[in-house]
Amino acid sequence: MADVLAVAETKSEALAGVSREVVAAARKMADELGCGVEVAVTGAPGDELASFGADRIVRLVDGDLRPGQVDAWAAALASRIRAGDYAAVIIAATASGKDLAPRVAAKLGTSLLTDVTDVAVDAGGILVTRPVFAGKALAQVRPLSAPALLSIRPNVFPTAESPRDATLETVAADTSDRPSGYRVVGFEASRGASVDVSEATVVVSGGRGLKGPENWHVVEGLRDALGESAALGASRAVVDAGWRPHSEQVGQTGKTVTPKLYFAVAISGAIQHLAGMRTSGVIVAVNRDADAPIFGVADYGIVGDAFEVVPTLAAAIRELREG
Repeated sequence: MADVLAVAETKSEALAGVSREVVAAARKMADELGCGVEVAVTGAPGDELASFGADRIVRLVDGDLRPGQVDAWAAALASRIRAGDYAAVIIAATASGKDLAPRVAAKLGTSLLTDVTDVAVDAGGILVTRPVFAGKALAQVRPLSAPALLSIRPNVFPTAESPRDATLETVAADTSDRPSGYRVVGFEASRGASVDVSEATVVVSGGRGLKGPENWHVVEGLRDALGESAALGASRAVVDAGWRPHSEQVGQTGKTVTPKLYFAVAISGAIQHLAGMRTSGVIVAVNRDADAPIFGVADYGIVGDAFEVVPTLAAAIRELREG
C-alpha cells in the first residue's frame, strides 16, 4: 500500500510547530488507508515527529537546500515523489507552504487542493474538505490525480501524540530540476513581536475603528495582559493604511488564524477578514456598532467604545492573572 508523505517545515534550523500538524493529518489519512507515514525534512533532524505518528523520517540533504531556496526544495521533493509510491502528499498552507506546494504540483503536472481543513477516506478513495466563498461554505472534493497533493490549513488538525518506532534515514537530495539565475543571499528578521500571528494560541486584532497608529497601545495593552502566547493582528484596512506591517494582517489576503481565543477590536467584520479568523475557538468582538457583521460570528460581543472597554478588560485580565 502506498504511504502518505508529510512535508515538514523548518525555521532557523528547527522544526516549525505546524510540522506536527502535517504529520497528524498524514497519520489520520494513513490509518484510514491502512498504510504508513513518511516525513520529508531538510534543515532539521525531525526525530521528534515520530511522537506524532511518523513511521519513517527521511532527511534530504544537498548543498542547495539552504533556507529560502524554495526552488531547490521543490525539485528535491518532486524527485522524491516521482521515485516513490505515495497515496498523498501533505504540505502546510503557511506562507512558506503556499510558496512551495504550487511549485511541486507544477513539476509533477498534478492538481493541488489548498487550505484543506479535514481529510477522510471512503469507498471512493480520498475525500477532503476545504472552505469556499470566503469561508461561508465547505466543499468536499475528491482528488482525481495520484498522488493527491494537499496543503492543510494551520491550527486545524489536532496534534495528539501517536508514538511510533520510526526509522531515520539521511538521503542525498536530487535538486537538478531547479531553475538557475538567482540565489538568496540572506534574511533579515522582522522587528516586533516574537509570536507569529498564524501560530499564536491567542490573537488580539485591531481595526480601522482605532482611528490611527498612535492608538495601537490599546490593543497592545490587551495583548500584554493576556501573556506571552498572545500575538497582535490587524485588519486589511489597517495594513493598507500603513499602520501595521503586512505580517500581522488577518484575512483572505493576509494570514489565516485559528487560535483558541480571538479578540476583534474595532473591526467591523468584512468578509475578507472573517475568512481568515472565523474558525477560531472563541471569538470576542468589541465594536461601537451593534449591527457590525463581526457580531454575527462572535461568541461574545461587547457593544461599546474600544477606548473605554479594552483598557478595562485588560486591567481585569491582568488582575486575574496576578491573583
